[in-house]
Amino acid sequence: MMAVYLLEYVPFLGAMGLFRLLGLRLASDFGGWLARSIGPRLPVTRRARRNMARSLPGMGEAEREGAILQMWDNLGRTFAEYAHLDKFRATGPGARIEIRGMEHAEAAIAQGRGGLFVSGHCGNWELMAACIRDKGLKGTLVYRPPNNPFVDKWIAKQRRIGLPTLAAKGGDGARAIVRTLKDGAFLAMLVDQKMNDGLSVPFFGRPAMTATGAPSLSLRHRAPIVPAWCERLPDQHFRVTAYPELAIPNTGDRDKDTFELALKLNQFLEARIRENPQNWLWLHSRWPKG
Repeated sequence: MMAVYLLEYVPFLGAMGLFRLLGLRLASDFGGWLARSIGPRLPVTRRARRNMARSLPGMGEAEREGAILQMWDNLGRTFAEYAHLDKFRATGPGARIEIRGMEHAEAAIAQGRGGLFVSGHCGNWELMAACIRDKGLKGTLVYRPPNNPFVDKWIAKQRRIGLPTLAAKGGDGARAIVRTLKDGAFLAMLVDQKMNDGLSVPFFGRPAMTATGAPSLSLRHRAPIVPAWCERLPDQHFRVTAYPELAIPNTGDRDKDTFELALKLNQFLEARIRENPQNWLWLHSRWPKG
């Protein structure tokens, strides 16, 4: 198996080297063009079309195909931009990230219990960590590692440019997550992927297996959840918007409260996706087939 991983890693490393040599603008443009050219023809795009048609039935076919093309463009650009994560800043000269709604994040910070900044696969989803860093906060990036350990190691190195502490799924990651909240620091998490061991929670009106990590941590530590959303702007610039923290239910029924928070997160994601469908990654197997 390691030989297979190495065979996968060599072209990946070559692509990242090429993107680095091209510079940020050319790399992003080339990645977007490549993904637009190839992505819509791949079998996985049928899932995106199905997901979008069922979630946004009022969208016409031409509009849907245009949104899918832009989704691929964003994915290709995001992939190429991994080679340039060190160039994205939210403050100072040459800042490429505009932050809105900082007052919501500051309100959560003032509580002194740490917290969770949660988002989805939108815009360049790796940039939330840079926002936490550039606002002078301590935090941990929570992520699901790729299967290939060599690719994982390379991407982890880039991610540490944003936040030096990473927490991958597993025992060590769980301990790092708890330690972060106990220290009054912040977690950066993406919460829009299917979790087979999660809860079935409505998402775009259909049951979807939903991650419970963020709701469970918030309830256990009484840590605020601040939803955030990243939008791609022209010329490799981005807008990250923080929204008001979610009200933490306290009925005394932990299962009921977990479901309620998970539902609120899904409703947040759904609202943002409806505003800008092409900005979200529709390729995940988010709902049961049928």
